[in-house]
Amino acid sequence: MKTRKENQIAIQKEKSTASALKKKIDKVVTIGLIQTSVSENIAQNMKKTAEKIVQAARMGAQIVCLQELYRTRYFPQQEKQDVAGLAESIPGESTKMFSELAKKHKLVIIAPLFERVKDGKFYNSAVVINANGELLGTYRKAHIPHDPYFYEKDYFEEGDSKYKVFETIFARIGVLICYDQWFPEPVRICALKGAEIIFYPTAIGYVKGYTSEDGDWHDAWKTVQRAHAIGNGIHVAAVNRVGEEGELQFWGGSFVCDSFGKVLNEASTTKEEVLIVKVDLSKNKRIQEGWGFLRNRRPDTYKRLLKDSVSGVEDE
Repeated sequence: MKTRKENQIAIQKEKSTASALKKKIDKVVTIGLIQTSVSENIAQNMKKTAEKIVQAARMGAQIVCLQELYRTRYFPQQEKQDVAGLAESIPGESTKMFSELAKKHKLVIIAPLFERVKDGKFYNSAVVINANGELLGTYRKAHIPHDPYFYEKDYFEEGDSKYKVFETIFARIGVLICYDQWFPEPVRICALKGAEIIFYPTAIGYVKGYTSEDGDWHDAWKTVQRAHAIGNGIHVAAVNRVGEEGELQFWGGSFVCDSFGKVLNEASTTKEEVLIVKVDLSKNKRIQEGWGFLRNRRPDTYKRLLKDSVSGVEDE
């Protein structure tokens, strides 16, 4: 028969063990999203972004993501302009600066930029830099819109890289870009490859003076990304710009949601902001196992996805 003191000691040991186990299972990572307005001065934009990355590091960020085309204004709102002078190579000016910052502050940095390659092609790209300054790789935007004020096919080739998952020091991350966020297939592929967080650098907003009959664009944008988080049991981080550029009013609203679509924090719709969010990636496994959306897939019934045509009702 144990004495009262022995029982208390045993209970305390159990609590200590449970606490240690929880710490071991929990995988807490701090995300930083850099939401800014953008001027026509590239050097000024780069300087401001670097300062905000340092600010994010001081606030505890471990993985920092910038907005789409971080150092230039959103030039695709105009058709067929000569913007070759805005493009840069990888490695290049941006990656040199961010590699130094990543190494100095022990940060992973996701840097979206206008990429020029040796064969003369141009891409809307994002490079991932590990916390030791190493360039882990580049993702090139796969889905290219071409609509009024979003004439991206005039400037960017369709991405020629596969959907990638980058093994960073803090987490396994997938990176997709803006219009990619409306499609379920890229995020599903990244999830199946083991991504724990999907980052969506973005440049999206309202066309001034236009009211859509479809409904609230901003709400739809947030909703579809939350749905990706739930359907795949992974965290999602979307970062957008703010401010007016030509005929566009960018709505900011950068946010992070957990693996069941709960918005953990979001930024202003009008102001520049460094959004810092702690996420517990251990929740991913619980959602994935509990809801079974990945486990209970039926790839044998999805053959239609491989066809180009969107018409017809014939059986497979």
